[in-house]
Amino acid sequence: MDREAVIEFLGQVPLLQRLPISSIKKIAELLQVKHYDCGEYIIREGEAIDGLYFIWDGQAEVSGSVGMEENRPEFQLNQYDYFAYDGSAHQVNVIALSKLTCLILPHESKKLLQTKSIWHPDGTPNDFSLVEHILQLEPLEVDIFRGFTLPGAPSFGQVFGGQLIGQALAAASKTVDFLKLLHSLHAFFIVTGDINAPVLYQVHRLRDGNSFATRRIEAIQHGVVIFMLLASFQKEEVGFEHQDALMPNVPAPETLLSMEELREKKLTDPRLPMHYRNTVARRKFFPWPIQIKYCDSSSAARQSKSRLNFWLRARGKLSDDQALHRCVVAYASDLIFSSVSLDPHRQKGLKTTSLSLDHSMWFHKPIKADDWMLLAIESPSAFAGRGFVLGRMFNRKGELMVSLTQEALIRKSKTQTQTPASKL
Repeated sequence: MDREAVIEFLGQVPLLQRLPISSIKKIAELLQVKHYDCGEYIIREGEAIDGLYFIWDGQAEVSGSVGMEENRPEFQLNQYDYFAYDGSAHQVNVIALSKLTCLILPHESKKLLQTKSIWHPDGTPNDFSLVEHILQLEPLEVDIFRGFTLPGAPSFGQVFGGQLIGQALAAASKTVDFLKLLHSLHAFFIVTGDINAPVLYQVHRLRDGNSFATRRIEAIQHGVVIFMLLASFQKEEVGFEHQDALMPNVPAPETLLSMEELREKKLTDPRLPMHYRNTVARRKFFPWPIQIKYCDSSSAARQSKSRLNFWLRARGKLSDDQALHRCVVAYASDLIFSSVSLDPHRQKGLKTTSLSLDHSMWFHKPIKADDWMLLAIESPSAFAGRGFVLGRMFNRKGELMVSLTQEALIRKSKTQTQTPASKL
């Protein structure tokens, strides 16, 4: 049996989709193949079971337990279904309804189903990027995951919008065939999130086609849906290609200062007033898991126009999984993005607030989130308390990797300090 075909098959089994790609490939090497004729018993009630069965093709039925009705669809097993999961003596009969082929994972290899991370079978190494740890979810059931706000992760007093996008996308990615990769997402921020409570992600499988898959993900806290995301995935194919977008002419990232270096410069620059330097020093500062370098670090330049260019990449190493890299880019895309719509309105003494309302992204090409990428942002409009921004993300070769848009609520800050429960 062709190994690549087996790997592709396993990627469509819901039980296995939450596993790291490397685990699925190892399972493919250990499977045994068995064939059955119509009417033949696959497993008899009370028999010891020799492994976990996956139906490669054909159909089977479950019979023998008390109260079962014949021909009930939920007691018929089809391609990608599995049985004999727990390894104890089987409680029912499983009978082939047609010529049937099963792939069997021996019990001694079932430890491959228990991984410490959805991205890495042995758990994400401690020296890997913090953002990969942020995007690590706890699978609770098929299509249900739990995420957390980690210490040191950006929060801004509430669950960071990029965290909701990235974690929801991670949950969705772990319910599709890994050969299908995200090509677009559309997110809606409904209620601000509580950083002290876990977030439950419920994935709804809207469609699974040969080329595309569609998922709807709801983020839930305290029984309330706080965020929703629609994501579409596509299997790679060869097609027409063109690119009219040009990358802005900007300095290389190696020649620019990081946010940490800019802060240090403010602290030590003798030309700046001492009270200003003391104010900067008193502010709590945690390095973001995304490294950012502004192409023009002058705040005056930012306030004079509704455009901004900066380089970004994940801080530290990431696991080699294209789905993860797209989740990281989605996470990073909410940093600073909407604030560009406020830049033309900034003035001394004016305090403002900004909250994401909705967010859309289109991924054009495979991407490496731990390599430098240029994000070019512009804000063509702000009206009725809503600021709109457009973004294009390029790799260092000038290839357009991602297009994105966002609308945010932008207002003058109110005198009260409490964060509203809703953005409306």
